[in-house]
Amino acid sequence: MVVSDQLERLDRLPLRTNLRGLSPYGAPQLDVPILLNVNENTHGVPADVQAAITEAVAAAATGLNRYPDREFTELREALAEYLGHGLSPANIWAANGSNEVLQQILQAFGGPGRKALGFPPTYSMYPLLASGTDTEYVRGVRADDYGLDAASAAAQVRETGANIVFLCSPNNPTGTGLGLDVVEAVYEAGEASQAIVIVDEAYHEFAHDNTPSALTLLPGRERLIVSRTMSKAFALAGARLGYMAAAPEVTDAIRLVRLPYHLSAVTQATALAALSHREALMADVEDIKVQRDRIVTELLRMGLKPSASDSNYVFFGGLENPHGIWQGLLDAGVLIRDVGIPGHLRVTAGTERETTAFLEALEALLDGKTSQPA
Repeated sequence: MVVSDQLERLDRLPLRTNLRGLSPYGAPQLDVPILLNVNENTHGVPADVQAAITEAVAAAATGLNRYPDREFTELREALAEYLGHGLSPANIWAANGSNEVLQQILQAFGGPGRKALGFPPTYSMYPLLASGTDTEYVRGVRADDYGLDAASAAAQVRETGANIVFLCSPNNPTGTGLGLDVVEAVYEAGEASQAIVIVDEAYHEFAHDNTPSALTLLPGRERLIVSRTMSKAFALAGARLGYMAAAPEVTDAIRLVRLPYHLSAVTQATALAALSHREALMADVEDIKVQRDRIVTELLRMGLKPSASDSNYVFFGGLENPHGIWQGLLDAGVLIRDVGIPGHLRVTAGTERETTAFLEALEALLDGKTSQPA
């Protein structure tokens, strides 16, 4: 009744037509012992990094009566140094989470009469960001195994005449990476429509060793953008810092739509402190990768079908009653993600203790030692 009343009140407002009937992005936020549903860095911020952030924020607090550096110059320098690949601060842009970066790209290059192409199942914010900027969202198709090859992706770009293309690598929710041949083919196919190609590498730090980044393709490709985040590998989901690398003219375009002083002094200080102590954070990333690979191995042993993962989560199928498994795990104090794909669920790689709890609870459900809810 409450939800119905809310929808009725919302429907009485003069809402834009393309926003009617939409639901906001969100995942369950429940108070359970083990949270493995939203791909957070489960290891937390190491103590030395916490201390560095606290010191940096305290220093920033002495000047909070003044606006922050609008160009976040020091942060762009640090991000360029972190990414390498010959990038300079002129190639870097940042905002309050990678979602805001993507939104700003759509504000600059999307809008009425323009199309954004995505390939579901993929990150569910893409269509919502498109709707929010009045950009038509076109749903492409993947293979039966949820893969995406260069020929198919390029053909769909040409057929749709897309103005913006989202390529999520590693893909969310499947965790699988894209070959650089896909990015190259999509970029070439978008020449006729002058398509902006966004490679969303939010989870790239979790990829297997020697996995190439689309950053290597940036030279000579002024319509290519690579987006990243500090929410995952840097354990800063609560700080909200996303960024992108692109040609300098692209970052100039984003300046036309960004809000004034959009990155607070506190956010800038937090990100800089984390970047300067990244060795400890990357050590946790390596531990998470160990647990991710352990999950894949154990799910295979249980007779399930996990996808190869280059991320900090595992997408797995072979379930007759995925919602029952999800509920059974929740009853055992473990929250994972029901992504709405038949026969599949997704789990974040946790600490060794959390991963063990998930695997033991799941095996008990599969073996019938614990009953599955209907």
